[in-house]
Amino acid sequence: MEPFKPDQTDIGIMKLLQEDGRMPYKELADKLGKTINPITERIKKLKAEEYIGPTVTLLNLQKIGATFIAFPHINLTNHLEQTMTMFKEKMLEYPEVMECYHLTGHYDFMLKVILPSMAHYNTFLKEKISVLPYVGSIQSFLALSEVKKTTAYPFL
Repeated sequence: MEPFKPDQTDIGIMKLLQEDGRMPYKELADKLGKTINPITERIKKLKAEEYIGPTVTLLNLQKIGATFIAFPHINLTNHLEQTMTMFKEKMLEYPEVMECYHLTGHYDFMLKVILPSMAHYNTFLKEKISVLPYVGSIQSFLALSEVKKTTAYPFL
């Protein structure tokens, strides 16, 4: 069986759903010049093939008071697979960690951490990150302002 490959209509669906994940199927069909039944079937297929994940609501973080954004860069004490796995699994447990990337170069990992304040961030580092026996060093980069933020993939 040949693997599924999205066509231009599927890409159109994904682009529109990135703008509004709750866009009615009728509106999607109208915008794409299709009828609702094929759009419904395509969306089911895109979900089944995991091109489309869950629909979520993006919150205005400033309105809810989570305005402190930090990007700690972390070096581990070694690069054993077991150590890497333990660190990754630990990061999955922390709701403050919005994103976690395994890197090449000078640092092993970069996190995106969002908290209400510098004091909360300091506590997070002291009580959750620096206490891990396999964490060697942490260098924090703090966001002064948000210049651009998007969740939509550009389909270049």
